[in-house]
Amino acid sequence: TAVRIMPSREHIHYFLFFSVSLLALGLYTVNAVYGDTITMPCRLEVPDGLMFGKWKYVSIYLYPIYVLEQPSQPEILHQADFLETEKLKMLGECVVRDSYPEGNVTWYKNGRVLQPVEEVVVINLRKVENRSTGLFTMTSSLQYMPTKEDANAKFTCIVTYYGPSGQKTVQSEPVVFDVHYPTEKVTIRVLSQSSTIKEGDNVTLKCSGNGNPPPQEFLFYIPVSPFLLSLLQLVTFSFLGKPMLWPRHSEITILTNVLCVPDLDLQLTPSGEVTKQIGEALPVSCTISSSRNATVFWIKDNTRMKTSPSFSSLQYQDAGNYICETTLQEVEGLKKRKTLKLIVEGKPQIKMTKKTNTNKMSKTVVCHVEGFPKPAVQWTVTGSGSLINKTEETKYVNGKFSSKIIIAPEENVTLTCIAENQLERTVTSLNVSAISIPEYDEPEDRNDDNSEKVNDQAKLIVGIVVGLLLVALVAGVVYWLYVKKSKTASKHVDKDLGNIEENKKLEENNHKSET
Repeated sequence: TAVRIMPSREHIHYFLFFSVSLLALGLYTVNAVYGDTITMPCRLEVPDGLMFGKWKYVSIYLYPIYVLEQPSQPEILHQADFLETEKLKMLGECVVRDSYPEGNVTWYKNGRVLQPVEEVVVINLRKVENRSTGLFTMTSSLQYMPTKEDANAKFTCIVTYYGPSGQKTVQSEPVVFDVHYPTEKVTIRVLSQSSTIKEGDNVTLKCSGNGNPPPQEFLFYIPVSPFLLSLLQLVTFSFLGKPMLWPRHSEITILTNVLCVPDLDLQLTPSGEVTKQIGEALPVSCTISSSRNATVFWIKDNTRMKTSPSFSSLQYQDAGNYICETTLQEVEGLKKRKTLKLIVEGKPQIKMTKKTNTNKMSKTVVCHVEGFPKPAVQWTVTGSGSLINKTEETKYVNGKFSSKIIIAPEENVTLTCIAENQLERTVTSLNVSAISIPEYDEPEDRNDDNSEKVNDQAKLIVGIVVGLLLVALVAGVVYWLYVKKSKTASKHVDKDLGNIEENKKLEENNHKSET
């Protein structure tokens, strides 16, 4: 029996494009192109219940014919913009059109079959038949809960169908989805032009997270700990980012030891402004704590001191501004300093001197004053005489200054010097004879340097005198011992000579007796 497969009006677009596999009664297979005439074996009996695909016949006998149609290439449509970890989300739909019979759609990830897993991988297949063509359209939807490792994973879908030569497959184009996952680790980078960070530097901290998409807003904070709080005081921070709160389910690991700031601290006891009385003792200590080698030195009134200050008995010259400064040898420019302003107070002390000037026509009387705060000086005179000039004062240095007047007394007068400050009022008087009466003139006090030199010279002279006395004493003792020894020796000689003379006299007497 010959059957010619002719295109009908509704099948015109399949003409000469599809290979037809003809299965007759399950025993023979005949291949032909749509529109060709094929010969079918004649059978006496035709099985009932056979189904037909596309068919066209010109024979009076009706034979079942299966026409297998190759499906279109699968397409993944309605793709998700992105996937989120820990969330089940519609990934997309795999659509396969114009298949006969219906094929089997399978999802793959990185070349491996995706098997349904509850709440993780959910696959739904829907088939729709076109009544006019008899072809099927399959739609397979995939709901997927990704993990962080699914970033850059390739998803594909494959349709499996039956062709003239057996089972075949057609694969879709791979699709990669952007997987969003929260930040799990935060890192901080220090943006600084210097390799070392010291107090006063401007340090920029750049914070970044490993989430996808990368976080754009950050919450900067310093944990409550003494070390980190000290860093906040040491370094001026500028942050790149805006405050935000992290999601509660995101566990953040923060890098806390990115700032390596050398530890340098200094304690000065006492510090600030300190007021003491003259003659008092003042212990001073300057201690440092540092993670590296540090040096300490003292400065008084902008002059570097050779040794640390020590005050067992305060004097006016000890007053001043002291600075204890420490620096790190390994970090240029890193230093700390603290100051001590020492004030030495004292009640006014007065000593008056007088001398006759070279012109023999006047005398100079000087009032030497010590005290702090600086005392105010007043003069009074008792007796006849006139002040030659106004009071003159020397420069106030180390709590000392002098006030002097020149006077030409016609008779004996008494001059009184009054020195007064906030602590006390001191009065001292001095008798000055008339200019015509000679008297002992007291020299003026020398300055401190000259006094020290005089004291040194006096000590040297005393030492020399004591040394000479010791030498003279030793020489005297030696001489005395020598003289004593000499006298003893002479006595022994005289005694020996006396004995010899006595012996001679005895011999002579004996000789005379015998005669």
